[in-house]
Amino acid sequence: MSKKAALLLNLGSPDSPSVADVRKYLAEFLYDERVLDSPTPIRWTVLNLFILPFRPKKSAHAYEKVWTPEGAPLVVTSKKQQALTQQKTTVPVALAMRYGQPKVRDVLAKLIADGVDDLFIMPLYPHYAMSSYETVLVQVQEEIARQKPGMKYTILQPFYNDPEYITAMVENARPYLEKPFDKLLFSFHGLPERHLRKADSSKGHCTIVPNCCDVCHPAHATCYKHQCMTTARLFVEKAGLKPEQWTHAFQSRLVGEPWLTPFTDKVIAEFADQGMKRLLVICPAFVTDCLETLEEIAMGNAEIFVEHGGETLTLIPCLNEHPLWIEWLARRINQWAQA
Repeated sequence: MSKKAALLLNLGSPDSPSVADVRKYLAEFLYDERVLDSPTPIRWTVLNLFILPFRPKKSAHAYEKVWTPEGAPLVVTSKKQQALTQQKTTVPVALAMRYGQPKVRDVLAKLIADGVDDLFIMPLYPHYAMSSYETVLVQVQEEIARQKPGMKYTILQPFYNDPEYITAMVENARPYLEKPFDKLLFSFHGLPERHLRKADSSKGHCTIVPNCCDVCHPAHATCYKHQCMTTARLFVEKAGLKPEQWTHAFQSRLVGEPWLTPFTDKVIAEFADQGMKRLLVICPAFVTDCLETLEEIAMGNAEIFVEHGGETLTLIPCLNEHPLWIEWLARRINQWAQA
């Protein structure tokens, strides 16, 4: 009889907010060919000459702002998600990070040592992108091939349009939506436009066809932008919001090539310039609050909003430990185990 286990997967964080640990983390993260997908010599040059000599100090300062006594918020909350989910299923639930600790290699080795031969791989990314969902999935598959070839596994598909996931997000946001606000901004993590085209197997739809996200096409199965827009649309419908109450943008861009627009920081400044005073921001690309939500949005972008005349920018927390989210995770595991 097979022994089953579920493996929750997220991005990861540095071991500490020190410059040395942040540099180590950024090197692992940015050397991933699915994050910086330039040829290896170019990637090495960009990293070692233009990013790693300068970026770690700035990023370390940002991590210091959100670091908790228990550690990095993303890792701390992910461990709580793991523990709460374990309470609702008899299937062992493990946790690993694509970068940093706990490593996929080590967690998988322990599962195999414990006799697990049937694995539910659960990337905690609602939307498909090669720099998030795909890279962690490929890493697990490569480790399985190295450590236990032939091991049976099932993959959790992107859940951007799952009705229960949408319901969990709406219920998590409801206390904020019930108070007066001028606009709700969906801020998704940014991507280079080139990544959309690269993920389009037809090579003729994404960013090429007018209104490509709205025109039904097989490319949507791996189109990050289409999936983000679908999540926003379903959320708005479920929450009963009017068209003028919300919009979307993309955060965390890098310079050097076209990225998805509009940009979150620019949109936030424009809202304040237009006289808006109370702005809500939700970040559905993340299921766990992290540097990009707690520091970039709740601190940095909040400052931009106030500097331009706004009064309050409120970050709606990620799903984190919300009961409906934990129930969603456990239900998916139980359904898989009983299939």
